[in-house]
Amino acid sequence: MRTPFIAGNWKMNMSHMEAIRFVEDLSYELSSKKNNCEICICPPFTALRSVKNIIDTDKLEFTLGAQNMHWEEAGAFTGEISPLMLTSLKVDYVIIGHSERREYFAETNETVNKKVEAAFKHGLKPIICIGESLQIRETGKAEDFVLGQLIECLNGIAAKNTMDITVAYEPIWAIGTGKTATSADAEEMCSAIRDKISHLYNPQIAGMVRIQYGGSVKPHNIGELMSMPDIDGALVGGASLKVKDFAAIINF
Repeated sequence: MRTPFIAGNWKMNMSHMEAIRFVEDLSYELSSKKNNCEICICPPFTALRSVKNIIDTDKLEFTLGAQNMHWEEAGAFTGEISPLMLTSLKVDYVIIGHSERREYFAETNETVNKKVEAAFKHGLKPIICIGESLQIRETGKAEDFVLGQLIECLNGIAAKNTMDITVAYEPIWAIGTGKTATSADAEEMCSAIRDKISHLYNPQIAGMVRIQYGGSVKPHNIGELMSMPDIDGALVGGASLKVKDFAAIINF
């Protein structure tokens, strides 16, 4: 059984004080129900320590994720964050290769692959983002493109590490646009991703890897998405910034 995995990607939002209040409010909102999924909060770097302190002090059943990292441990990389910096804050997960990083900051499958290797070296669990643009989808080559991304991002990654990988399928045309892939479309791609992992490694590993859907996930569509056999969770953007919406998604 794969434990459902809901991660909130706050992107460039919330100060550390706002983050503290949000996590406290979310905990209160969820307190009346038993959550049967793993919950991960991915705040900006400036709020990581504050969120971790709240999680530990209040003994919350949340995990902590970073939104990015460099593959080097240290060096002349102005503005970057190293895996050692994240592990010193007891970060659990790191989002790697988000479409906004690819589009705005020139990240490639090669750099994603380096970051995945570095994450495992330092005990971090990567959430690897892959997905196609509307232009690619309209050519009918979306599956080939997405699976090509997957292959390059996992290049050289040992089988023993893959069980700690989360793959986030995020159709770029559905991120922040209000558009959402139909549950059938999302399931078709997530199923293809799982099948490719099975061929790259083995069926047992493919059965353990969690695959999230990301792309305008809202309270009204999470239930249908999560009913699909190969969708194990969601990488939530805008809705993760609203306590009641994020709580409703967690309580799908």
